[in-house]
Formats: sequence, C-alpha cells, structure tokens
Amino acid sequence: MNKKLATIALAGALSLPAFAAQFITIGTGGVTGVYYPTGGAICRMVNKQKKKTGIRCSVESTGGSVYNVNTIHQGELDFGISQSDTAYQAYNGIGKFKGKAIKELRSTMAIYPELLSFVVAKRSGIKTLMDVKGKRVNIDTPGSGTRMTTEIVLKAFGIKHSDLKQIDELSSSEGPTLLKDDHVDGYFAVFGHPTANIKDAANSVDIDLIPIEGKPVDMLVKKYPYYAKGIISGTFYKGVTHDTPSIGVKAVLVTSAKTSDKVVYTVVKTILDNFAAFKKLHPAYKTITKKSLLDGLSIPQHPGAVKAFKEAGIL
Repeated sequence: MNKKLATIALAGALSLPAFAAQFITIGTGGVTGVYYPTGGAICRMVNKQKKKTGIRCSVESTGGSVYNVNTIHQGELDFGISQSDTAYQAYNGIGKFKGKAIKELRSTMAIYPELLSFVVAKRSGIKTLMDVKGKRVNIDTPGSGTRMTTEIVLKAFGIKHSDLKQIDELSSSEGPTLLKDDHVDGYFAVFGHPTANIKDAANSVDIDLIPIEGKPVDMLVKKYPYYAKGIISGTFYKGVTHDTPSIGVKAVLVTSAKTSDKVVYTVVKTILDNFAAFKKLHPAYKTITKKSLLDGLSIPQHPGAVKAFKEAGIL
C-alpha cells in the first residue's frame, strides 16, 4: 500500500470512534453476598443493549462498600455498590473517612434496602419493639453497622440498655445459634433480604420478625439522610407470615462526577426501562419500586441519573 492510501486508511480508522466499545466496571462485594449478583444483574441488562449503546459492562468482586468508594476515587472503578451511610460518610469526610472527603462521589440510584431486622423466638412473647424490655438481646459487636443502627433505633424509642435483662455483643452471624440454644430471646442484624442467616434461625426455632415503625422511625428518616424505610416480605422466612416494616440503609449504586453523563444515563435508563425484568433477577428486589430507587440517596445524584429519572417521570 502506498503512503497516500495508508494515510487515507488510517484517517478512516480514526474517524470511527462511535463503533468502539466503551468498557465500564462495577465493584460489588463478596461472591456469596447480594452486592455481587446485583452488579451482575445490572451488567446483564446493560450488555443486552451494547450494540445500540456501545457500552460493555463487567462486574468485579471486591471488599465491599468502603473499598468500592475508595477505588472509584482512585479512578480504578467506574461504578460501585455502597451502603448509603458509607457513601454519606465518604462525601462528607466523616466516620471512616474523617478528613478525607471524596467530594466527586455521586449517587445514581438506591437499589434495595438493607434493613434492621429484629429476629425473635416466638417463645419469647415479644410482639412489638417495646416488648424488648426485660428480655435477653444480642445487639452485635461494638463498631459494627448493625450495632450503630440498633443503638440509634433503641434510643429513638426511649429504650435504654438498663431496660434489658441481658445484652450480648456478639456478631449477628452468631444470632441463629444464640436463639437455638435459648441464650437470647432475640437478636438485631442488618441484612438485604432474604438472607441465609434468618433462614437458618427459622429452620431451628419458631421465629418472628418484629416491626420497627412509627413516629420514632419517621423522625430518624428525616434526621439521617442515609436511612430509608423498607419492608421485609412475609414470603421470605418459615413461620413469618406477615410483611415487616423496618428502617435501614440502602445499597446504592455510586459513581464519580467524572463519569460521563452518557454512561450514567445509559445505565440508569436501562434499569428503568426494564424494571419489571430487573426485579425478577434477585429476591432482594421483591419489594422495591421505581420511586424507592430515590429513597436513601444521601449524596448528590449524578446529572446523567437525574436526566433518566426525569424522563421516566419519577423526578
């Protein structure tokens, strides 16, 4: 090929960027949790549209919320799934991110709730949260997310540690065994639902889930932007025949302000346009709605996501 033809060919190749695929990666969590299949569900939806959008999505198993936020900040991930309280702390430079605010962090949508669950043995006679007085309860380890939320909720309801007969401070992973051995009457834990933890408890003991609702919860949602209300479906656990309202954080899909509007818009629009199909991809999505995707967004929303929600008539 002569020099002139080679130059023309090169120019032609360089003039076709629209046909080049753009690769994006979503950071999730451990492969046995809910974050990993959630990232996979989003990527499958996005990849079905790749011929039209030119965007290809891959999922990466990671260390979870804090890792994802930090790695987005470092420019090594395009998106990540994070608890709403972690995103709030990162954006504001508090808690685990004290003095290290990540101001370019942006939310896109709050996918599903990770709700505070008060699991009790039916033999305990506990029917409401106020019935916890005089009972034996596991409130999780100091410094854990479950412990923080549990303490905030108990305080909002005016329940003191001294009101309880016995307080255990073991990991919520120990909850089913503690209940089975009749060492406690109930335990608190924060989960995306359904979870193997509560299924394990339900297979060993007759259990119930206690509603966490009312004016104290309304107050907490107003006070803390990363909290949101949610429902634990009555179809998830053996012996629990009612839906259970509660409060918790949200699993939020976060990104960077540096991510293009087009990419964020495409990802969010794809989920909104195929929402019925998306809800079927994991049991944790059973109770979510398009509107609930905006609940618990504790940091500014990316303009690409705002555009998609406005077009859908939700914002």
